[in-house]
Amino acid sequence: MAPHTTSPSRKRRPLSEYSLRDILVVAVPLVLILLAGFWAASRFIRPAPPDTLVVSSGADGGAYQRFTSLYADVLARYDIKVVEKPSGGSLDNLARLRSGEQEIDAGFFQGGTGEPQEGDTLESLGAFYYEPLWVFYRAGIAPTGKLDQVLQLRDRRIAVGGPGSGTRHLALEVLSANGIDAGNSTLIDTGGLALVEKFRKGEIDAAFVAGPTQSAAVWSLLFTDGVKLMSLAHADAYARRLPYLSKIVLPRGAVDIGRDIPPADVTMVAATATLLVREDIHPALVDLLMQAAAETHGGPGVFHKPGDFPRAVAVGFPLSKEAERHYKSGKPFLQRYLPFWAATLIDRLVVMLIPVVALLLPIMRLAPALYGWRIRSRIYRRYGELKFLEAEVEQDASRHTRAEWLARLDAIESDVHHLPTPLAFSDMLYTLRSHIELVRDKVDKRTAAEA
Repeated sequence: MAPHTTSPSRKRRPLSEYSLRDILVVAVPLVLILLAGFWAASRFIRPAPPDTLVVSSGADGGAYQRFTSLYADVLARYDIKVVEKPSGGSLDNLARLRSGEQEIDAGFFQGGTGEPQEGDTLESLGAFYYEPLWVFYRAGIAPTGKLDQVLQLRDRRIAVGGPGSGTRHLALEVLSANGIDAGNSTLIDTGGLALVEKFRKGEIDAAFVAGPTQSAAVWSLLFTDGVKLMSLAHADAYARRLPYLSKIVLPRGAVDIGRDIPPADVTMVAATATLLVREDIHPALVDLLMQAAAETHGGPGVFHKPGDFPRAVAVGFPLSKEAERHYKSGKPFLQRYLPFWAATLIDRLVVMLIPVVALLLPIMRLAPALYGWRIRSRIYRRYGELKFLEAEVEQDASRHTRAEWLARLDAIESDVHHLPTPLAFSDMLYTLRSHIELVRDKVDKRTAAEA
């Protein structure tokens, strides 16, 4: 029989219709995988940084309030508003940060006034500056002209700082080391600028104040007539007994060279101050706080040289990982060249590039292979049918009549004609059709031989 040909009236449908379908069948699952990757990456993206930072500072006129104001000036350059919440001091700030009822992002903390507890999520931003313990006393209570031991304050009226303050905590620690308590002395819960008036009125004999030289209370007392500053003879002992304290020296004339204040070197002890934050604070805010701390505390001081602070040292609580990165690398790379809002936006979007790099590139390489495999698999399946029919003819051509064999071949050929095959794979399709003709010839020969 002459080779069977397709009827002229039978018209193939446009190949483009079928290629689009194949593309969709291959592309849709791959796109879903890519979207799943984007969704997974989005779980790790923090929201945009808030435009407000709430800081728990300290008592009115204290160093914590002054530093909060300086931080606010730095953050204002990045359109971040700092909201100050005055407090009693370090202990109050710690309690607020631990309380879920208080919406506090950061709070000043004096080393030694608290320790991590189970379930704490607080982190330190490093050592920011020294908080010296100043021991002032009325000149009239010193029979020999000066005092150099806290023990000499026994039986006196001593101001130990306000409730909730780091001053009170540290003062009671030092007084306890000397055996002084409310049973043998009068302890007055007063601090801040009120101490100046109490000294003038003779209502107190001594006062403990913890804070930097810039503290309003410290500065005022240094220039108050009739009030002297104690040089601690046991400073080394206190530093050994209370490990969070360091021995420091206030050089002669460091406060005012012209007026020779102080008139001699003063040996003191100091705690280290830091800023505590919750571990869920936005990393961009930590970066800004670190920049503010560097501008505020990085210069020279009477107790330190330029660059001594801030330092990558955990104060009371673990050091924040974001702060640790800042100590090592400085300001984030993008913030060095872009506005803060743009740098944070790009930083967040970079996380979304992970699925692009990890998934999109392999998908782009895999998609053509899958597409080709899908097209070839349809053609190979017809080859399998053709091969099976040929094997049957070789084994026993008499099993069917010539018309039955050719009907089966026609069915395969008709199926091939309707295969959705793009132009790029047409050569395989025409090769298959030529092989169908070869099998058709073989059927003719074998059935003729059997006849």
